[in-house]
Amino acid sequence: MGLVRSRGVALMCGVALGMGVVQGAAAQQNINATNITLLERLVIGLGVPKVAIDTPQAVTVLEQADIDLLQATTTGEIFKSVPGVTIVGSERQFGEAFNIRGIGTTENSSDGSRVVVNVDGTPKFNEQYRMGSFFSDPELYKQVEVLRGPASATLYGAGALGGVINFTTKDASDFIRDGYTGALNVKTGFSSNGLGTVTSAILAQQISDTFEVLAAGNWRRQNDLTQAKGTTLAGSGFDTLSGLVKGTAHFGDRNEQKLTLSYQHWTSDADNQAYAQTSTQAAFGVVDRAVLDQTAVLRWENPATDNPWVDLNVQLSYSNTINDQTNHRYALGAPRTVIGPVSPASPQNVAADSILLDTQYGYKTWQLQADNTVDWIGAGFENYFTFGGLVSTQDRTAVRPGTAAALPAHPQGTESKLGLFAQNEFIWDERLTLIAGARTDTHWVNSTTGLPESADTAFSPKLSALYQINDTFGVFGSVAHTERLPTIDELYSVAAPARGSTAKTASLNLRKEMANTVEGGLTISTQDLFRSGDVASIKTTAFYSDLTDLIVSNTAPALPAAPVPYYGNVGKARIYGLEIEGAYDSEWFYANLAYSATIGDNLVTNMPLNTVPQSKVVATIGLKQEEFGLDYGARLTLADLGRYVAPIIQQGQVVADGPAVGFGTLDLFASWKPQSGPLAGTQIQAGIDNVLNADYRENLSSDRSTGRTFKLSLSKQFDY
Repeated sequence: MGLVRSRGVALMCGVALGMGVVQGAAAQQNINATNITLLERLVIGLGVPKVAIDTPQAVTVLEQADIDLLQATTTGEIFKSVPGVTIVGSERQFGEAFNIRGIGTTENSSDGSRVVVNVDGTPKFNEQYRMGSFFSDPELYKQVEVLRGPASATLYGAGALGGVINFTTKDASDFIRDGYTGALNVKTGFSSNGLGTVTSAILAQQISDTFEVLAAGNWRRQNDLTQAKGTTLAGSGFDTLSGLVKGTAHFGDRNEQKLTLSYQHWTSDADNQAYAQTSTQAAFGVVDRAVLDQTAVLRWENPATDNPWVDLNVQLSYSNTINDQTNHRYALGAPRTVIGPVSPASPQNVAADSILLDTQYGYKTWQLQADNTVDWIGAGFENYFTFGGLVSTQDRTAVRPGTAAALPAHPQGTESKLGLFAQNEFIWDERLTLIAGARTDTHWVNSTTGLPESADTAFSPKLSALYQINDTFGVFGSVAHTERLPTIDELYSVAAPARGSTAKTASLNLRKEMANTVEGGLTISTQDLFRSGDVASIKTTAFYSDLTDLIVSNTAPALPAAPVPYYGNVGKARIYGLEIEGAYDSEWFYANLAYSATIGDNLVTNMPLNTVPQSKVVATIGLKQEEFGLDYGARLTLADLGRYVAPIIQQGQVVADGPAVGFGTLDLFASWKPQSGPLAGTQIQAGIDNVLNADYRENLSSDRSTGRTFKLSLSKQFDY
């Protein structure tokens, strides 16, 4: 299919596309078009590879050109133009978490499993009070897939209520050009807001005809950001180092088998860092914080193209995230805080502040997964049956020195998991696609503090279909049931009595969460709409989810009431909405549209869910002159108020419900990448974020917007 540069889409273009596509209903399939749109990118995360518009699920694929053009400082910035995805928390390096279709927050331990995040197929999970959920650097990745909705739970784990985000790291072959055996790519970048800089280098080497190696290193730093209203976003400065080493070997018949070994390392060591990273709350003071994130993957792929019974993938992966927090102070430069008597016999003075004690928090996960695809291709039909399983173990630790170890902290325990899954994809006459799948995940959770073991099984079936009515129009739909098992934190968290309230005990009787989801939509694609070789496509998805037995944190009643479980199940909720992706691409002009509207209600309290973001449209128009390597344009974001407005919190107290309002922002971008001559291999990226310095607050953020930011980056590749 070829690679495509990602661009974003103009709202007015969506109307034009809708009218023009109908006129072009008799056009040929756009696989023959000169240009390829965002919706025709290859999706590899849903089973058999297929283009995005031909999947019976809402999927967005971001490629290297998208990531480069955004000049993202944090991984959260990558998702600016992805419908249905919101980055919640703050713009601090350690304050970001993912929200898909109104599911996901930064202050609930369960949300790390409601939205599944993978790096090269390795599950990433982190939960800690006032911290985000994913720590990495955008420079490490060449592609990101977003699979919205629980239908993706079949292949990635029961409990993916919101969906799945798959990050793919770079390979040596991405840089080594034909006729060369190696490449050195160096890059430097600058961001005016916070005086941020990034320096990176990538060495790609073809050791032999069948073996290649990549080594990459990145140093990124930033001072505190300035908000649009002119104030400083305290605690937003950082200094990080990251790197990736990846080797790929081909062997066997026709060298089609592939063995990949990779190791990713990300670290930050900063003194005087704000304890609260998900919002501005000076009442929590500052800490010295050292964070280490590691990911290692060993993967064997055997497509066995001559054998329809074998298309085998086996992967062993390791993930380790450690956050070592020490030397808490309530104010910068103040002496070390002494938090009452450090004794479990006298917890009332310390329970509320024990989270501030010196602690090394950690998540370590080992996972072994294997899957195989059997294909059966006959006259007018294709059938692909994928089945597999995994075993994994996750250790949750919270280590404290001395007598402080006896005080309440994040729970420690081990979760062992066995997953089995199967998915069948049937394609008839290249028009009808039927996908049926089911998955079971059984886990056994043990506490290191002697609490009883918990064991349960989750079941997630689905059925989806897409029918291509003709070369232009298609319809699709899916039905999925998903169950999410409680996490270690939800089962074993405890809290001593504090400030006149009773204690919280372990939540050993939690029921699993359940969601029933229906979604469906229309696809439109055509070519030669306005001129020869152009391509236009639109995909519209409507969805509805019923959620039951949601797990939430209980409020501890005032003394002398009896202790309550830390977490409990509450009744029902519903989330529904609409997503539209549109794209147009021609020889010199392109436009993309990303629209999402989500509504969520707590059916017990009859109040809006407090995790649902504002409705938003992101429209981008751009011009390209490929003979000169030029690409430039503008991105417009418009958002309404939203039914739910997050409170403003100051000094730990809620002071107001506003003023989150509807807003609009404008970004400009430009790229120059000469294709020939002495400057070939050079790339210059420039951009201005929030050109009009718009001052606003999104409804799921406690902080106001970052001010106008100028960005510039320069990269150069040396081939040898």
